[in-house]
Amino acid sequence: MTGHSVHADRCTQPVRLHGQVDHLDQATGELLHRYSTATEPGHVLLMPCKTRRAARCPSCAETYRADTYQLIRAGLTGGKGVPASVAAHPCLFVTLTAPSFGPVHTRREKNGRPLPCRPRRAGGACSHGRPLACNERHHADDPRIAAPICADCYDYTGAVLFNATAPELWRRFTINLRRTLARMVGMTQKEFGERARVSFAKVAEYQKRGVVHFHAVIRIDGPDGPETAPPDWATADLLARAVTLAAGNAQVTTPHSDSMPSRTQQWGAQIDIRPITTGGELTDNAVAGYVAKYATKAAECTGTLDRRITRADNLDDLPVSPHARRLIAECIRLGQVPELADLRTAHWAHMLGFRGHFSTKSRVYSTTLGALRAARADHARAQHADDLPDGETVLVIAHWLFVGLGHLNDKPNQPERTRHPSRGEAH
Repeated sequence: MTGHSVHADRCTQPVRLHGQVDHLDQATGELLHRYSTATEPGHVLLMPCKTRRAARCPSCAETYRADTYQLIRAGLTGGKGVPASVAAHPCLFVTLTAPSFGPVHTRREKNGRPLPCRPRRAGGACSHGRPLACNERHHADDPRIAAPICADCYDYTGAVLFNATAPELWRRFTINLRRTLARMVGMTQKEFGERARVSFAKVAEYQKRGVVHFHAVIRIDGPDGPETAPPDWATADLLARAVTLAAGNAQVTTPHSDSMPSRTQQWGAQIDIRPITTGGELTDNAVAGYVAKYATKAAECTGTLDRRITRADNLDDLPVSPHARRLIAECIRLGQVPELADLRTAHWAHMLGFRGHFSTKSRVYSTTLGALRAARADHARAQHADDLPDGETVLVIAHWLFVGLGHLNDKPNQPERTRHPSRGEAH
């Protein structure tokens, strides 16, 4: 077990551990083998941080991206315990977007040539006296892209509430989708569940304007999942029509308060639905790669922070864009409204109010990230099988102490914590 620190060499913020692992004969208590960090450089074991965020650790994020790719692709073409016959099941790539909260600067082009941002022949100004038109041809790195034409007209409250309720809006969409499919084929929900099953995997992506939208792979299986063929009436066209209806009917209403009336949140009008094929315009490899890429990104790509905002932070001093600063301020303000306490917008201000998981899937879509990580861990253990005692009577007892984050030549950024011994199971 020595030399495990090499696995964290590429990690930019490895976890430093101090301790030991003992392998004991369960019957006699005899010590069969001991691994101790005393043999490691600096007397610590460096373990990967395993973050999914590329902004924090590109190496660990790449591992997460690769795992997500395998998870998505297995649900499209089979493998990793999923039969290859799943490729014949009707499957769509769906993008659900947020509604508009006000006009923003954008980069438009035609045939590779940039076009004016928001041309208006009649001109005009908003209620704050600012022109509604923008005839500038923005370059790709222009910081004004996705910023409001008029920040005082922009609905920051609506944007934050949409982010905060997006997870619930997605849940209600999936419920509506199953109900809609059952109704379209003339069945009750129970009858539909006995003949077919809806499976999905989705990832959240931040648009530059600071609101999330969801990319999802949605599939119809037989009643037992990918192992069983769907009924003949289950087609991609039927699924596409059901997705459109279910998305249009999904909504979440926020509570009414003395300072703010209730608001109804819905998906935006732009819903992209495309079939996934093995050799067509949108292939399984392209979809898996696209979804996996966004699994490693978060809100920092919109000009905000990749850490929580605390009471010690001064909003005016935060290294964020003016648009992100207004969104963060609105998160904090809404967090003080008692009726909206469950949304915890102030706690998730650095995420601009979004508090959901970035990637989720239905239970039987394909394999799991846990299964992929377990297989990788089994492979790593097999490389050191000759160094460890084997047998059903071996008891493994581990004692670890967290001593910080970062490489040994980094400045300490975490205080030592109390020792937490962990007792392994016999194997």
